[in-house]
Amino acid sequence: MARLLIIEDDEPLRSVLATALVQAGHSVLQAEEGREGCALLTTSPCDLVITDLIMPGQEGIETILQLRQRHPGLPVIAMSGGSHYANAYLGIAAQLGVRSTLAKPFTTAELFRAIDAALAGALPAAA
Repeated sequence: MARLLIIEDDEPLRSVLATALVQAGHSVLQAEEGREGCALLTTSPCDLVITDLIMPGQEGIETILQLRQRHPGLPVIAMSGGSHYANAYLGIAAQLGVRSTLAKPFTTAELFRAIDAALAGALPAAA
């Protein structure tokens, strides 16, 4: 299975996602915000990044831009919810070339499908 990085400021959600992914056979690293996630990638390469978009510290759009510069081929899945602007942020992330976007709340089945597609090299769906 794959080595994944979850960047999510909501610790309970990050923990639930990590547990589900580990149970599915993945190796999972975790970061609380974008700056921490980007730093972690320099010492611990991953196959895929799953990032929240609305976070304190370094938010998700800036994180995606940094990932595109430093790791251009690294697949990214963006997730967001709980804000009036969540759909707008997901749209921006899609324009930046993330492999998939997930609106919270989402199911583990939706997450697993997005991961499988991203790791298989599937391109993001056209808007």
